[in-house]
Amino acid sequence: MELAEAISGRRSIRMFDGREVEKDLIGQLITAATYAPSRMNTQPWHFHVAVGESRKAVAEVMAMTTAYLEEYLDILGPEGVEHAARFYADLGSAPVVIAVASPVTGDPSVDRDNAISVGAAIQNLLLTAHDLGLSSCSISSPHWIRDRLRSVFKMVEGWEIISLVVLGYGAEEPHERVRHTDVVTYLT
Repeated sequence: MELAEAISGRRSIRMFDGREVEKDLIGQLITAATYAPSRMNTQPWHFHVAVGESRKAVAEVMAMTTAYLEEYLDILGPEGVEHAARFYADLGSAPVVIAVASPVTGDPSVDRDNAISVGAAIQNLLLTAHDLGLSSCSISSPHWIRDRLRSVFKMVEGWEIISLVVLGYGAEEPHERVRHTDVVTYLT
């Protein structure tokens, strides 16, 4: 697959068929993620991969998210809240959940740079997944359950979850969404 095709064809998938993802494919995704650029090559990321029983534990914690969805009723609307609740109930049957974490330094400039680097690593991971025929969705770590997620992922002190990536073989057909066109200002 050409890079431009991977970029324009990748979609966030939230329904999976539950089939296991081979460990070597997960390894390829992590390797691709580590080739992302980072400030002074600090590579400020760590990937916590949950499959099997640990994945079930993550899903149980994520299911607690539905208790907080009412706060988003005005933004998502009733249908959006219902769709989100179904997804969070079992993470769309995704067999793999990857917590992407970064160290917290307390320096706002460094933490911002780390978040940008981690975002680039996640994009490498998502594009590689698409290239390998896998489906994925990067979701912000819900802040109201982050401590429970950190515990399930056995995360050491000083690190925070930036995103969860759910991964597997898609069970839904992705649809293209309209892209904003008023996103650039050229200075001449």
